[in-house]
Amino acid sequence: MPPKVLYQSRLNSLKLLGRGKVRDIYEIDDRRLLIVTCDRLSAFDVVLPDPIPGKGQVLTRLSSFWFRRTGHLIPNHLLDVPLASVLPDPQERDQVETRAVVVRRLKPLPVEAIVRGYLIGSGWKDYQRTGRVCGIELPPGLRLAQQLPRPIYTPSTKAELGTHDENIDYERTEALLGSEIAARVRDVSLAIYTEAAEYARTRGIIIADTKFEFGVDEAGGLYLIDELLTPDSSRFWPADQYRVGVSPPSFDKQFVRDWLESIGWNKKPPAPRLPAEIIARTAEKYREAARRLIGGTD
Repeated sequence: MPPKVLYQSRLNSLKLLGRGKVRDIYEIDDRRLLIVTCDRLSAFDVVLPDPIPGKGQVLTRLSSFWFRRTGHLIPNHLLDVPLASVLPDPQERDQVETRAVVVRRLKPLPVEAIVRGYLIGSGWKDYQRTGRVCGIELPPGLRLAQQLPRPIYTPSTKAELGTHDENIDYERTEALLGSEIAARVRDVSLAIYTEAAEYARTRGIIIADTKFEFGVDEAGGLYLIDELLTPDSSRFWPADQYRVGVSPPSFDKQFVRDWLESIGWNKKPPAPRLPAEIIARTAEKYREAARRLIGGTD
C-alpha cells in the first residue's frame, strides 16, 4: 500500500508557529510543541513543488531511532506523549500519524554543528583550494571521498529559509554560544557521529558527514533537537559501492540535485516540477536508507 502523501499539514486545533523547508511546527502549550515532518523536498535552498511520498515518515522513524540510541550521550527534545492526547480529533490525527512528534519547547542555538568524516562536497572544494576544510589544516595528498584521519567539527550559522548557511570557525561559535556551551556542542557532536558511524558500518552504510542542531531550556540545559542522522541531514553512502577517488552514490536528495543541474535550472524560485521517475527513485532511496539502518520496508 503506497504511503499517504503530505505536502503541508493543516491542524486547526493548534496554533501554527511556522513552516520550514520540511517541517511544520505547532504550539501545544508554553512547554511543548508538535513537529510534523512533511514530504516536502528542498534543493539548493528552494522548496520544490512536488512531494516525495513517504519521505516525512522515513525521516520521523530514523530520527526517533537515533534519538533513542544516543540518549546516553545527551538528552533530546522528544517527549513520550501519545499523539491522541494533543490531537483528539481523529481526522487531524490521521493526517499526521507516523510523522508527528511531541517535543520540549526549547530555544534553538544559532549554530549548526557539522561533523565530517570523509572529504566530499564543499569540504573537498575547500581542500583542493587551500589544503584546509573550514580552516582546519589536513594532510596533503588526500583524495576525493577519502576518510579523514579523524572526524572534524566544522560549524556553520543557521540561515533563514531561502538563504545559505555560512561556515564559521570554532572561535566564532564561542562568541555566539559562550565557551562552555560551544565546547559541549563540539564534543557531543563528535561523540554522536563516531558512535553512529560505527553502527551504520555494521548495516552497510557509511555516514560521510552530518549536521546536528541543539537547543537549551530555561536553566541552560543542552538538548539535541530537530532531526537526527537522516538522509536530509546526512550524507549516507552504500559501503559496498564506496571507492576512494570517486563520488559514491548516496541515499539522499543528491539524485534530485543532479537532475536539476542537468536541466540547467538557475536555482532560484520557482523550482521546476519533478518527473514521476525522479520522484519514485528518490522515494526509494529514502526507504532503502531506513531499511538498511533500522529494518522494515517503509
